[in-house]
Amino acid sequence: MRQILFAGAIGLFLTLIGTPLLIKLLARKGYGQFIRDDGPRGHAGKKGTPTMGGISFILATLIAYALAKVITGEDPTFSGVLVLFLMAGMGLVGFLDDYIKIVKQRSLGLRAKAKMAGQLIVGIAFAVLSLQFADQRGNTPASTKLSFITDFGWSIGPVLFVVWALFMILAMSNGVNLTDGLDGLATGASVMVFGAYTFIGLWQFQESCANAVTLTNPNACFEVRDPLDLAVVASALMGSCFGFLWWNTSPAKIFMGDTGSLALGGALAGLAICSRTEFLLALLGGLFVLITMSVVIQVGSFKMTGKRVFRMAPLQHHFELKGWSEVLVVVRFWIIQGMCVIVGLGLFYAGWAADK
Repeated sequence: MRQILFAGAIGLFLTLIGTPLLIKLLARKGYGQFIRDDGPRGHAGKKGTPTMGGISFILATLIAYALAKVITGEDPTFSGVLVLFLMAGMGLVGFLDDYIKIVKQRSLGLRAKAKMAGQLIVGIAFAVLSLQFADQRGNTPASTKLSFITDFGWSIGPVLFVVWALFMILAMSNGVNLTDGLDGLATGASVMVFGAYTFIGLWQFQESCANAVTLTNPNACFEVRDPLDLAVVASALMGSCFGFLWWNTSPAKIFMGDTGSLALGGALAGLAICSRTEFLLALLGGLFVLITMSVVIQVGSFKMTGKRVFRMAPLQHHFELKGWSEVLVVVRFWIIQGMCVIVGLGLFYAGWAADK
């Protein structure tokens, strides 16, 4: 429990004091956001706002996790380190994308094939390694079974698992990336989901099958490797993103860029895979799914009928064009995300209680 508190508090402190230093550095080098010509007209005034702010909370999360371990004297675990590897690796791909945009002064960074190749390399490495490192009970960080509250059904085998893990990583990374279109929207939504995973990790640790003899309801125990350390990682991410939100909320002093959005998506997918809550992530991160689906519907409708369903996609821009202010859209979308987290945690608890 002390690890969770230290990781969250240190992450919060580091981004609160570190982000303004990063803003000054990026502003001095002229690393500002390039605004797309086909975006909402009101966004033109954001041109030049420092971007690549994801560097701030990625480094803060890594440092917070390491310091929490040093302070408490606990050892890192394979599950925790793998999720951090996935976050940092996806963040590196996003950083290269952002850097090329800035250097070449264009709205598109890495070529699509190069960006996809980078994501695949990081994702495959995570998926393959997550099936190694079994503990005394034979649990590896990930499982080849699909999961909702816990694992269910038959094993899909290692090859299909890698494909499934890649799908989750790419879907969540692009979901967060599409949501990152308004000041603070993706950051605030991510804070809520990481808060949910802090609770889930702590609950799984308290009800772990490794301690079945001491549990009042051993039939409802969780077979998850390193649940407490996953809670520590989620807490470090929650605290770091919370501190970053202070500077990223409207009017934003800095944007997270692809550096941040790809890293957050990777971290969310990694936490879901290692905590055996893969399908539950679609509910806990409901806002990211909703916004991604708006793009799928818009593109599909235009290709099949030549007509658009929304005034603009992703969904947040549709409401901007309907006359909602940016702050109003962000607050109402945060409310939607909050309800998704409440329902998701309710289902998680109900699933555990049903097995009692």
